[in-house]
This record gives sequence, structure tokens and C-alpha cells, in this order.
Amino acid sequence: MRRADRLFEIVQQLRGDRLVTAQKIAERLEVSVRTIYRDIRDLQTAGVPIDGEAGVGYLLRPGFQLPPLMFTLGEIEALMVGARMVEAWAGRELARSASEAMVKIAAVAPADRMRAAGRVAIFAPGYRFDESLRTRFDLFVRSIDEKRKASFAYGDAVGAASIRIVRPLALHFWGGVWTVAAWCELRTDFRTFRLDRVGDLALTDDRFVAEPGRALEDYMARVTADRAK
Repeated sequence: MRRADRLFEIVQQLRGDRLVTAQKIAERLEVSVRTIYRDIRDLQTAGVPIDGEAGVGYLLRPGFQLPPLMFTLGEIEALMVGARMVEAWAGRELARSASEAMVKIAAVAPADRMRAAGRVAIFAPGYRFDESLRTRFDLFVRSIDEKRKASFAYGDAVGAASIRIVRPLALHFWGGVWTVAAWCELRTDFRTFRLDRVGDLALTDDRFVAEPGRALEDYMARVTADRAK
């Protein structure tokens, strides 16, 4: 790792309003503690507002900003892969945002790093995620953001059909299948619905609030408890 990149990483590690020891930073960056002490001293001399001392820990004073987008090659590759997955397997709005984000990153990141990242051989073919699924995805995102109940026809694994009115709580991706976690008013309980089995989806004008026992944290607690059995 170049020293300039290491100095940037040290500053990033010190964000978060908490003490971080030189030992932890050294382990993260795979250098000696002595090197971290020297780098922090040089950063302080250069005017970076780092508080703390050796043996206790360091933190970055709130409000300090570095020039943006000092991404490493590995970070750009990770963002590239993530953007490809979102473009292939998410709704239109998220796909558009992922594409625009990569354009902004490419405009300011070093050209050699962007060229190298563009050659990463990790792809996410989205031929199984058609436009109707993108529409459902976007509608569920709106439902979650605006806290509006959703109505749809649903066919379960054995083909039984029903009409559901739900309070969508979260979307989950399972490597080829999206599901929406929701409070189902028909079953008066949490349910998980596959997007590819949802039909005639519409948002209602009926709003909902996060009630105790029916909120996302309650759903996650239920899932955690079921897995522990």
C-alpha cells in the first residue's frame, strides 16, 4: 500500500467519534504499530485534528473532511460489482442511481484505477429479472418509504390464490429471488412474499405506522428466534 493511501485509511479508521488504538489500525493495515505512531504524528503536524495519545487511542475531531473519492482499486472493484448487481437485479430507480453513481466516481477517480476495475470479471446477468419485476420492486420500495399499505393477488408454492393487504417492511434478495417481508392483515401475522408470485400490485391510500409487535425489528426478532430453534 502506498503511504498516501495508508494515511488516508488511517483517517478513515479514526472517524466515528470513538477511540481507536494504534494496534487495531496496524492490524487492519498490516503494518507495525511504530509505523502508525509515525504516520499519526505526521498527520497531526500537517494539521489533521487527531486527538489522543499512544497507549490510549486516537480519534478524529468531528467536522474534518478529506478530499472525496480517494478509493483504492479494490474499493472501486467492489463498487463496480455492486453497481452491476443493482443494475441487473433491482428496480429502475435503484438501477439508474447505481449507473449515475459509477459515472460520478469515474469522473474523479484515477483513470488507471477505473480502467483496471472495469476489467473485473464478475458479472450479474439480469435476464431473469424482467420489467414487470422491476415495477413490483419499485412499488414495494415506495410502499416502504411512504408507509402505504399494498394490495395484491398472491399465488403460494402450491398454487393457492389469495388477495392480500399488507404493510411492507423490507425487501430481501436471495440470489435470484426477491422477497418482501410484511405484516399481513389477512393472516394477522408476519409473512414473506416472493415478488415473482405477486400480481395486480397496487398501493392504497391507507397509511400505517410502526406499531409494537408489527414493525421491522419485531419481524427480525422473529426470524432470529426461529433460526435459533
